Amino acid sequence: MDSEIKEEIPVHEEFILCCGVETQVLKCGPWTDLINNQSGTRPKLLIFIIPDPNAKEIKDIYGLRGQVEHKLAFLRTQVPKEMKLVVIGHSIGSYFSLEILKHAPELPVIRSILLFPTIERMSESPRGRFATPLLCWLRYALYVPCYLLLKPWPEKIKSLVTRTVLQMMDIPKEFSCLNTLEPFCLVNAAYLGSQEMREVVKRDNETIKEHLPKLIFYYGTADGWCPKEYYDDMKKDFPEGDIRLCEKKIPHAFILSFFQEMANMVADWLKDDLSKM
Repeated sequence: MDSEIKEEIPVHEEFILCCGVETQVLKCGPWTDLINNQSGTRPKLLIFIIPDPNAKEIKDIYGLRGQVEHKLAFLRTQVPKEMKLVVIGHSIGSYFSLEILKHAPELPVIRSILLFPTIERMSESPRGRFATPLLCWLRYALYVPCYLLLKPWPEKIKSLVTRTVLQMMDIPKEFSCLNTLEPFCLVNAAYLGSQEMREVVKRDNETIKEHLPKLIFYYGTADGWCPKEYYDDMKKDFPEGDIRLCEKKIPHAFILSFFQEMANMVADWLKDDLSKM
């Protein structure tokens, strides 16, 4: 009888200083220092994942352009130049992925996967029409109550609230993150969101056309941030591209409850690329 063998992949967390900002890095695999490890066991490929949101000092590090520069600085300073890359972006991370391809053509990216990509017309999307006035015009009014209400809370109270909300949403406890209740994080997230609404407007067709053979797009059927009409437009403009539509009703925020299903799907897409390494 066939038995499935599950290999335990070591995962560890570390914080590095990148662009003058303390940056959280989650690493999967036994390698902790890719730059200084010159042994034969060093991997030939790195899968770089940019989630929905973080050298020289960068102005406006928490803004849209600053976040792109931050990712570029990390890749240029923390990853060996000859190491091949697979870049996976989710939501606004897909925008960052295209910007990496555009501004760093020297990086050996062999594949870029854009999941539920918010790469155009964000303020015109169903969610964007609601979020734009909140993030662009009313966010300043939220800063004061945010600090007054959340800052005094003890860590135990924040932890209890976070766990309660996650349990109500049936989200695994691994995703418990106290940072979501830190005023500093909420303010920066709102600031970045306001720039996304204003600046992510026109799709970068030139970059997409130049790198189309290495791109995979994955759209949802009921996504309030990138509705199906955006998928239809992409298929029309790039009929030869690898542009896929979800048939499993996976939501935009898949990390909350469909993370394993999405991971299995992406791993399957990468089999051909990995077999050539």
